[in-house]
Amino acid sequence: MKISNTLKIAFRSLGRNKLRSFLTMLGIIIGVAAVIAMLAVGQGARDSVQAQIASLGTNVLIILPGAVNQGGVRMDVTAVNRLTEDDATVVSQQCPAVAMITPIARTGAQIVFGSQNWHTVVYGAYPNYLQIRDWQVLNGSMFTDMDERGATKVCVIGNTIVTNLFGEGANPVGQIIRIKNLPFKVIGTLAPKGQNAYGQDQDDFILTPFSSAEKKLIGMIYAQMLLASATTAPEIEEAKEEITQTMRSRHKLTPVEDDDFTIRTQTDIGNAADQTSQTMTILLASIASISLLVGGIGIMNIMLVSVTERTREIGIRLAVGARGRDVLLQFLIEALVVSFAGGVIGVAIGVITSQTLSRVQGWAVTVSPQSIGLAFLSAAAIGIFFGWYPARKAANLNPIDALRYE
Repeated sequence: MKISNTLKIAFRSLGRNKLRSFLTMLGIIIGVAAVIAMLAVGQGARDSVQAQIASLGTNVLIILPGAVNQGGVRMDVTAVNRLTEDDATVVSQQCPAVAMITPIARTGAQIVFGSQNWHTVVYGAYPNYLQIRDWQVLNGSMFTDMDERGATKVCVIGNTIVTNLFGEGANPVGQIIRIKNLPFKVIGTLAPKGQNAYGQDQDDFILTPFSSAEKKLIGMIYAQMLLASATTAPEIEEAKEEITQTMRSRHKLTPVEDDDFTIRTQTDIGNAADQTSQTMTILLASIASISLLVGGIGIMNIMLVSVTERTREIGIRLAVGARGRDVLLQFLIEALVVSFAGGVIGVAIGVITSQTLSRVQGWAVTVSPQSIGLAFLSAAAIGIFFGWYPARKAANLNPIDALRYE
C-alpha cells in the first residue's frame, strides 16, 4: 500500500473522533510546551551568567591571598595578607604570558556631593585596570601613570554613583566629591556594566589611583588582590602556572608548603557557573519531560481503544489482501500524526510562554533551534514508542477472528 493512501486513511480515522484525537494530543502539547519553556529559561539563565562572567574582562586572572601556616597554626586570609605592590611588579617582569597586572586596594566609604550622599566601594588600581576589565570611559578620561606616582586625589566613577549623587544622565566630570571626608576630583565616568556573576552591581564603585587609595583612604601597605590578564585566551593556564611559580619564589615557600595565595581564572569561574546552569537546565527539562511521558501513555491508551473498536475493519482489510505490515504502518502513522501535530502546537505554545515569561517576569530566556529540534524528536519518539504496541497488536489479528468480532 502506498504511503499516501495510508496517510489518507490515518487522517480519516482521526477525523472521525476529533475531540478524542485532540484530547490525546493535549498530553503531547503540554509536554512539548513545558520542555520548550523550561529549556528556554535554563538556556537564558546560562547565557546571562556567561555574559556576566565575560564582563569581568579579557583573559582575566584574579590572585587572592590564601590561608597560611604560622607556627603550625592554620590562619585564614583575614589574619594574614602577603600580597604587595611589589608582587605585581615582579609578576609583570618575570611572567611572559601575563599581559598586564595591577594591585587592588579596596575599601567601603560614604561618598558626599552637596546634600547628596551614597555608600559605595572604592577601588585603588593602576590605570591599566580598565584595559584588563575591558571597560570603557563614557565621559572624561582615565587617570594616568603620573597620577599614580603622585597619589593624586582624582577618581572615575560608575554609573550607579552618577545616578545617585548627580542624577540620571548627568555629566559630573570636573566636580569635587568627598570620600571619607577627603576631596577627590571626578575626571571620568564609566560605561555601564551591569551585574556580575554573583549578582553584584559592577557600576556601584569608584576607581582611584592605587597609591591614593593605599596612602590616603586605607593606610595599608598590602594589596587585597592582584588583577591580571593573559596575553591570549589559550595562554591563561600558562600565565597561571608562571604566576604560581613566581609568587612561590617571592614568598620563599618550600616545596612542602602550600601556596599562601589563590589564583582564579575567568575560565574556572565560567566552567563552574556553566556546570551549575547546565544542571539546572537538565533538572527543569527532566521535570517537564514527565508531561511527555504522560502524553505518550495517553496515545497508547487511545490507540488500543481504536484497535478494539476497528477490529472488524482490520479483519476486512486483511481478508481482501492487506498485509500485516500495512496495518502496522497505518496505526503507527496515526500515532505519529497525533504526536507530531501535538508537537507543532506545543512548540508554538512553548515559544509564546517563554516570551511571556521574559516580558512579565523579566527573566532571560533563549529559545534555541536545538531545543525546538529536540522537542520534535521527542514527540516523534513518543509516537513511535507508545504507538508500536497497539499497531503491532492490530497487525497480528487473525482475519477470521476479526471478521467474527462484534
